[in-house]
Amino acid sequence: MSTAKEFLTTATKRLKYYKDLGDKTLEQLNDWDIHYQPNDEANSIAIIVQHLAGNMLSRWTNFLTEDGEKEWRNRDDEFEIHQYTKQQLLELWEKGWACFLDTLGSLKKKDLKKTVTIRQESLTVIDAINRQLAHYPYHIGQIVHIGKTIKGKNWKNLSIPKGESQAYNNNSEPKDPANKY
Repeated sequence: MSTAKEFLTTATKRLKYYKDLGDKTLEQLNDWDIHYQPNDEANSIAIIVQHLAGNMLSRWTNFLTEDGEKEWRNRDDEFEIHQYTKQQLLELWEKGWACFLDTLGSLKKKDLKKTVTIRQESLTVIDAINRQLAHYPYHIGQIVHIGKTIKGKNWKNLSIPKGESQAYNNNSEPKDPANKY
């Protein structure tokens, strides 16, 4: 496998892993939970989902041919409370991820050498992908943290539970290290 193909494959794998963490967190929450804000300056999960979807749709629509900050995007509105239902937010979440992952999946080796723009800043395609590889997990970590805080003892762990690392390490079944941190 070429280095370029390996980069696209591993970046996609990592990003799908983080999407899965978000999916598994959202599954555990109800409408009230996703709108919970500990204070006026904090973002709820709903707001984070709105922002991620807006970012993905803006950055990855016509990725190779248009600036990643589209004129139709209203970033400030992504941080406003809209009282979407959980179902509406899940649809927004999936729409953003589909745009992103479909575009990522369509990229070819030759595309990695191209230059794209985001907010009029020139970036290589690799740098633009790496930028999102840092940005999206940052926000998904926030979603997981808020979800875990809300659910408390009812939280269904997404990784190796506290105190079970040794048992996990001693398990003789093959492990996919990408799925357990």
